[in-house]
Formats: sequence, structure tokens, C-alpha cells
Amino acid sequence: MVNFIAIDLGLLVLFIVVTSIFLYNKRKNLAQDGWLMLYRTKNGLKLINYFGKNYKKTLKSLSYVSIGMGYILMIGITYLIINSVYLYFTTSIATTIKAPPIAPLIPYFPKIFGLQSFFPPFYFIYFIISILIVATVHEFSHGIFARRYGIKIKSTGFAFLKYFPAIFGAFVEQDDKQMNKKSKFEQMSVLSAGVFANILVAVLFFVIIILYFSAAFNPAGVIFDSYTFTIVNASEINSINGIPVINPTYDGILKLNLKEEGLNKFNVSGRNYVATKNFLERQKGTNGLLLMYDDAPAINSDLKGAIKNINGVNINSREKFTEELMKYSPGEKINIISFDEESEKKYEIVLEERPDNKSLPWLGVGFFEKDISGIKKIIYIAIFSFKNPNIYYESNWEFSQFIYDLLWWIIIINLLVGLFNMLPLGILDGGRFFYLTIFGLTKSEKTAKKVFGIVSYFILFLFLILMLKWLFMRF
Repeated sequence: MVNFIAIDLGLLVLFIVVTSIFLYNKRKNLAQDGWLMLYRTKNGLKLINYFGKNYKKTLKSLSYVSIGMGYILMIGITYLIINSVYLYFTTSIATTIKAPPIAPLIPYFPKIFGLQSFFPPFYFIYFIISILIVATVHEFSHGIFARRYGIKIKSTGFAFLKYFPAIFGAFVEQDDKQMNKKSKFEQMSVLSAGVFANILVAVLFFVIIILYFSAAFNPAGVIFDSYTFTIVNASEINSINGIPVINPTYDGILKLNLKEEGLNKFNVSGRNYVATKNFLERQKGTNGLLLMYDDAPAINSDLKGAIKNINGVNINSREKFTEELMKYSPGEKINIISFDEESEKKYEIVLEERPDNKSLPWLGVGFFEKDISGIKKIIYIAIFSFKNPNIYYESNWEFSQFIYDLLWWIIIINLLVGLFNMLPLGILDGGRFFYLTIFGLTKSEKTAKKVFGIVSYFILFLFLILMLKWLFMRF
């Protein structure tokens, strides 16, 4: 097994050493700005000038798209923040998620905050490559559109954290006086150009990741969502672990001598179910309606992981799984190979009769359709249009997953930067963009400044109450 963390830390050390040597050799081009070291260069100016001067018609047309994209992103990020506040105050999300609602995108944050089930690993090398792509594309796009509208670019370069050059960003230094003299349309075109470029890069890498995934991975198993289950009424339970009960209630059941570990068996109106004591305790407040697992072969055998093989036949789809299972009859024994927690496990399971059709075999695993709609459905389709969440994939090459996760992070960070930069806050592109919008609508500089100030403080207030709510639930 390749130790990706060791490789990552080795690459980090190499990057810091090479960058430090480079900056030392170019120290004449460095300028200190607080905690940052600015490396200014003229190298990118020729490229910026070339596109800015030779593709004026194309850039003018793209300006309308860029400004439109800016408004979409601004509305989108504002909605996400307001919706996050609503969820934090109306649901249990603040207690179930350990990570703070506002946190810097730092390497290894999924592991630090216990979010491995939500995000793939985020190595230092992912951070460095993603930020290099995001910052360079973002700033150069600003520069190209600025040159299109006759705004002088003084220099380009990179800003490095003084004592840890692995934290860096790019910049394009424009003539602010010339920028402020341009029309509202031209200024908004320049301001939205960076996030527009980030979205284009995200789309480009999404196409790349689809092509890469089809070449680097093969379906090699099916992942079931859960064991089959049923909702039962506590008052209808006839016996627990073979012992009859009379007039049972939820609280009364928990006071009985249930097994602390393993499955407890319940008979409800002649049908058997199973559940652990801990599983039942977590259902307090459900008015006596309890979710219990069906007393089926899968849960009784503790079947886990992705089902890869049934009696020597490889399983690579739900259709293949169903087809193979239907070859057998209730009472027959099958051998299953699954992959769970980086190792294969073998099971010998006797199939039972399906409760709704006793002639059919029953294993007792479930595949559930995702109940999603609206923007969640769009995101779900975008993520899984090429990767079925119920399929286990095996890589064709040793570093397939490492590269796949890198591509994934490049997409996500470009989207995040595009969204975040369009917040109507003064230090971001979205701040000036929003101010120009209000100024264009009201024709009053005083009104524009007032509305901009109110909205900025409102956004900051939302951030504050999110953090306070999260801290309150932690302590």
C-alpha cells in the first residue's frame, strides 16, 4: 500500500526548498508587505497584452457573459449563507458536524474536523497545485479584461507567506486610477472576469475528470445502502429475544434485559425483526414508532462493504447482482466476497424466503433512490453523472485515486473561489461589483455607499451568528 501522506510531505518539503532557493536568487525582485513577500515580474505582461489587444471583440462579447455569471454567483453565495443560517437554527446540523461553518481551506482539514465521509483527502500537494491554478487563472483573467478596456497593468507576480512559502497567491497590479475612470460596464467586466475564468476552469476540469475516470476505474462491486427495514409500533411487539411481553411501550422495552452488544430479536405480529439496544435508544421521541431491521440473512451474517462476487461470479452492477441472486432458491447457500475497509471479506450465507413472495430468495440488503430536488438535484447529477454512488470501483493504476482526488479538488476550489469572491464585501471583487450595481440603479453615490454598507454588515452579521451558534453547541 502506497503511503500517500509520506509522499505528500516529501513533495511539500521539496516545494518549499525549491521555492526558497528561487526566491533567494530573485531577492532583488522581492518586496515585503506585512507577512507577505511579493515577487513582481513582467513575464506575464506580454501574454496579457496579447490577448487584451488582439481579441477585443471576443472579450467584449464575453464581458456580458462574465457580468451575468457574476450576478448568478453573487445570488448563489448569498442564498447559501442565508440558507446555512436557517439550517443552523432550525435543524441539528450544528451539533452533528464538528467542523466550524466558517473555516479556512487548509490541507488535511477533512481529517482534522472528522469530515472524511464528506470529502476526499486534501493533501498539501493538492492545495499547492489547486491554488496555483486558481490564483493564476483568476488574476490573469482580471489582467486580460483590464487591458481590453485600456487599463494599464503595472506588474504581475506571486505573494508568498514570509515564513511558509507553501501558502501563496497570485496578483496582477493594475492602475487603479485608470480603473476608476472607466464606465460601470467596463469596471464590472474586469471585476467579474476572475470568477468567470474560475468557473470555466471548473467546467474544463469536470470534462477532464469524466474522461479520466472512464480510463482509470472499472466497476467491481455493488454498495448497498442499508439492510432492509420496517417501521413497527412498539405496542404491537409480542416478544423480545423469545420472552413474551405484555402491553409494551418504548420506555418499557428499554428497561428490559436487552443485549448491550449484538442484535436483539423482536416478534411483531408473527414477523421477526432485529435491532441493537443502542439503535433503539437513538430513536427516542418517535412516539413509539420504531425503525427495525428485518430478520434477514445479510444483517445476521454482518454482511458489510461492497459485494464483489457471488459464488465465483463477479458483480459489477445492481442488475448483475439481482440477476445472480435470482439463480438461487430460498434455503440455498451462497458464498459472497465483499470489500470493506481496504480488505476483502468472505461470507457463507443461507438465503431465506422473501416476505412478500416466498418462492424468491432473500438476502436482505436495500438500494434506495435518493430523494432530492431543486439545487441539490443539480449538484447530485453533476457529481454522480459519471460515477454511480451504488457502485464500487477499482483503479487500473496505483495512483488513480490520488490523481482523481486532485482533479476533484481543482474543480471544487475553483467553484468555491468563484462563489466566495462574489460576496458583496468591500475586500472582494463582489464588493465593488455590488456597489457599481446599486450606483447604476440609483444614480446616487451616497445611496450606493449606504446600501453597500448595510449589505456588507448584514453578511458579516450572518457569519458572526453562524460561528456563535456553532460555538454555543460545542460548549
